[in-house]
Amino acid sequence: MARILITSGPTRQYLDPVRYLSNASSGRMGRALAQAALARGHAVVVVSGPVAVRYPAGAEVVPVITTDEMLAACLREFPRCDGVIGVAAPCDYRPVQVEDRKIAKSGGPLLLKLVETPDVVATLGGQKRKHQWIVGFALETDDHHFRAVTKLQSKKCDLMVLNRPEAIGAASSSVEVLDPSGQVVASLAGPKARVAAGILELIDRRLAGG
Repeated sequence: MARILITSGPTRQYLDPVRYLSNASSGRMGRALAQAALARGHAVVVVSGPVAVRYPAGAEVVPVITTDEMLAACLREFPRCDGVIGVAAPCDYRPVQVEDRKIAKSGGPLLLKLVETPDVVATLGGQKRKHQWIVGFALETDDHHFRAVTKLQSKKCDLMVLNRPEAIGAASSSVEVLDPSGQVVASLAGPKARVAAGILELIDRRLAGG
């Protein structure tokens, strides 16, 4: 059986001690994937941003806050894992300057200068060894297939799960799974537990040797 690293949930990039940039990722799909992997006999490590969901008791959970923390945790865990499922939605930008006091209202616009955060899955893709595999998630609002294939190739993924924005925070999801050639190798829909089980079945068949 494999040891699988799962990234899950959002990350936060603080503007000041109380305000932050983030997104609405709930961690539900990450939890469902962890449960599905455990059910198939795999060992699971979940690196998770702040979420309200509880992960399965059999999973090792590493809590993080920022994208840099998520990357650092993944770089520690990945060498001892066979593969990674990158379902987290890390915050893509951070402020150049984080204020040490709460930003007060001034009556005018607040201008923020942002820079990109590191890409967690792409960084892991650049470091994976021959026996390791990576499954990414792409949530797109337009040019869905093209953008998903572009991400799959640039991040050196073995499979890419194309997701939709309406899945955020929802109990159900509808996804397509693409292989490196861009071919749709599976279409899955329904409760996230069912979709996650289908993704793990595909991983075992194509990547994990189960």
